[in-house]
Order: sequence, then structure tokens, then C-alpha cells
Amino acid sequence: MLKLILIGKNNLDNLKSKIGVHSLNNINLIGLISDTHIPEAGKSLWPEIFNAFKEVDIILHAGDMHDLSVLNELEKIAPVLACRGNGDDGSSGRPIMPSHPSVNLNQLIHINSFSIGLTHSFIFDPRLGISVDNQMQEKFGQDVHIVVAGDTHVPVVQSISHSSYIINSGSALLPYNFNPQLGTVGYIEFTGSKEFDMWIEVLHE
Repeated sequence: MLKLILIGKNNLDNLKSKIGVHSLNNINLIGLISDTHIPEAGKSLWPEIFNAFKEVDIILHAGDMHDLSVLNELEKIAPVLACRGNGDDGSSGRPIMPSHPSVNLNQLIHINSFSIGLTHSFIFDPRLGISVDNQMQEKFGQDVHIVVAGDTHVPVVQSISHSSYIINSGSALLPYNFNPQLGTVGYIEFTGSKEFDMWIEVLHE
């Protein structure tokens, strides 16, 4: 049985100090989604998202939900953990999204022998001179094996250090910041106690 252990509550007066810490059991397949931008991108999630996630054990949302109805819809499929994006905290004049027990500024998730850091924005281009290690410490309080991020609306899966990877599922509703259309989602599958696979899929009818 899946158990979520939530440490701390989201506090809009002190968001920057908050990290949700979770230990999860019996997780084989994780669904990844980000930058759903409801209601800007549409009134609700595409039906294709429900079909894409029908076999996942948990869903991680990498921020910019803008409306808690997104979580309510996703929770009909599987348990959800999410991080706050800049659009959830009032950027461009948007209303601040209310607090929710499954949402935090950043999330640190332990599954088997792996650690996953869930955050909205993570910079990993070495040409920008921003340290991957420093970001991990600031966002998660430790190095992690997998960084799950969003923000760019561009899907990516790649190594960011000798022992860490990043996966950005892009945007399910606004891929590449284009007009609303079927976008992309991601997956992490644990194939053993020390092995995992990650990939991106394009939503389709």
C-alpha cells in the first residue's frame, strides 16, 4: 500500500524555507507532468492525460498548476505530489495559488535506494555558470539521483553529473510555449532496487 509521509505544511508567508520530505513504498511507475497552466491553457486537463497515467503509482507535478483543480483531477488517477512554480506564486499578476498538503516549494522523495528532487526550475547548462551541486543543496538539502523539473515547457532527459540525472516532462498543454495543444508527459520506472528508466511521451488521441 502506498504511503505518503508529509513533513511540514506549506506556508505562503515563508515559502522559501519549505521542503517536503517523503518516503514512498511500493512504487514502480511514476507519471510526470508540468506547466499545465489551468485555466490559461484550457478549462481542464486533456482526457489523454488520464489515459497516459492509468498505470502509474504516483504522479509528480513540477509546478505552474495555477489552480488546485489540477491536483483534484490528477488525484482521481493516483496520489499526487507537486511543487510550486513561479506562476503559482503570483508572477505576471496571477493570483497566488492557495496552500495544499501535497504541494511545497520543493520536494525530496525517497524511493528504494533512490532520491528524487522535485522542483519547478533547475538550471543545468554549464555555460551559465550555475552550480548543479549548489542548486541541489539549496532546493533539496542534499544531492539527489534524479531531478524532476519543469518551467521551460521543453522536454529533456539527460545526465547532469557523474551520478545524477534530470528529467523535464515539458508541458502537457503548452508544449514549447506554443498555443494550447496536446503536449508531453514523462515517466520514471524502477526496474530493480538499483536500476531505473526515464522517458518522455507525446500525448495522443
